[in-house]
Amino acid sequence: MKVAFLARILLGVCLAGSSACRGGADDASHTTGTLDLPGIDTHDFTPRERHEFSRYVQEFRAPCPAVDAPIADCVLEKRDCARCLLAAKAIAKAVREGMAPRQVHDLYRERFDSATARVIPTQGSPSRGPDNAPVTIVEFADFECPFCQQIAPKLDEFCDGRKDSVRFVYKFMPLAMHPHGEIAARAGIAAQAQGKFWEMHHRLFASGGRLEESDLMDYAKALSLDLERFAADLHAPATTARIEEDRKLADDLGVKATPTIFINGREFDSKLDIAEWVDAEIGVARPRAR
Repeated sequence: MKVAFLARILLGVCLAGSSACRGGADDASHTTGTLDLPGIDTHDFTPRERHEFSRYVQEFRAPCPAVDAPIADCVLEKRDCARCLLAAKAIAKAVREGMAPRQVHDLYRERFDSATARVIPTQGSPSRGPDNAPVTIVEFADFECPFCQQIAPKLDEFCDGRKDSVRFVYKFMPLAMHPHGEIAARAGIAAQAQGKFWEMHHRLFASGGRLEESDLMDYAKALSLDLERFAADLHAPATTARIEEDRKLADDLGVKATPTIFINGREFDSKLDIAEWVDAEIGVARPRAR
């Protein structure tokens, strides 16, 4: 389980913020071939960092398929791809934080490469927020997972603060290691059938691990659900099928732990700040909305 990063992501803390050792004087050979991009502040960069940044933005292609140019040309020529500047800023931050070349390449591929975004089906899954929101956050979670329980209220607060721009989708991924994970997931699906998923979602995560079937019936009663229907849906084949569908999707996406979060089809990376990522995506989408 992603203990280190998911206990802190929604506090706005970038977990990879520590700088690498930079040593003493830089090799003079690293001062050649550098460039400045409008909107990117590199005045505090060492000569080596300026060289690395310049090399990356000339090497990486624009993250918009319709723009066949390096990021540097895209920004300098003001091509029709707002993500070019976004990508350049992310690269500059990675260089300043001392990321190794492989880390920078992985970061760019995972967050910006147009070939790596995944299409995550959401039909039938519980969701809140506008269907046409510029940002869709998909969480694979387990109601008995302590780390899912820990971040749930923070994730709720984060999405509520951007409720006009973020759609939040929940996927059921009960883990075999949690004896009550599946029955709790079933309770969520049974509550969804009566239009009360999010109310049940909050109770399950706040339950303190009280997830016996008798507890679930108590939660359903507190939510004024039809208890006979709830009990039937709890063990219905359709409920089993919903869980298996989400599990298969998780397998297809390579999801190994809970909670796992995707932002617009890209797995959230613990080296990045979720607020910075999401707000940047919202900002990029705004010009298209006008």
